[in-house]
Amino acid sequence: MAGADIITQARMREGISKRELARRAHTSPAAIVEYESGRRSPTVDTLARLIDACGLGYNITLYSTAARERHKLAGKRLSEVLALADALPHRAASRTCGFPGFRRLTEQQQDPQ
Repeated sequence: MAGADIITQARMREGISKRELARRAHTSPAAIVEYESGRRSPTVDTLARLIDACGLGYNITLYSTAARERHKLAGKRLSEVLALADALPHRAASRTCGFPGFRRLTEQQQDPQ
């Protein structure tokens, strides 16, 4: 979630005006307008101060954007492979296998007792 959305939601949740938030956070109303419009990004310290001024707590989680991008790419590749597999012609699986007991296993599946 972007800083602008966080500030706006925190302010609205507390039910205060931009002017009141500015007063509580010891900043200008113009700064609040800039932050909430997204024209200016607050520092982490400023964001924390604004959230505190709304009487709310916060939890900051750090994560690797590189890992997230790798996961997105892996998911996209998996989707492409699955789509390709669906497009391939299908045939019935072979009933022969090289390990002992396979025939017994497949016969039990066909003729449950």
